[in-house]
Amino acid sequence: MNKKIEAIHPGEILLEEFLLPMEISQYRLAQDINVPARRINEIVLGKRAISADTALRLSEYFGLSEKFWLNLQMRYNLEIEKDILKDRLKIEVKRLTKNKSKV
Repeated sequence: MNKKIEAIHPGEILLEEFLLPMEISQYRLAQDINVPARRINEIVLGKRAISADTALRLSEYFGLSEKFWLNLQMRYNLEIEKDILKDRLKIEVKRLTKNKSKV
């Protein structure tokens, strides 16, 4: 039995693993990294992706790699797209074979 693990938005990780345990408000984070508070709120609510700009700022603030934040976003995006496409890829995309590789 394969149970599907629900994709976790990076904003949820930001909130649950960083902001709440460190007692940092969304407003304070926004002020400290010099972005609009709305951006942080939308990320935390899962309504906005973590951009390269935000990843660099979070990286500097928390002392983590910018790749950490971008990888969270990329993994989330891939899981969402897998759910959307499901079996359509096998139907819609023809796999490259040796015979077809020459133009």
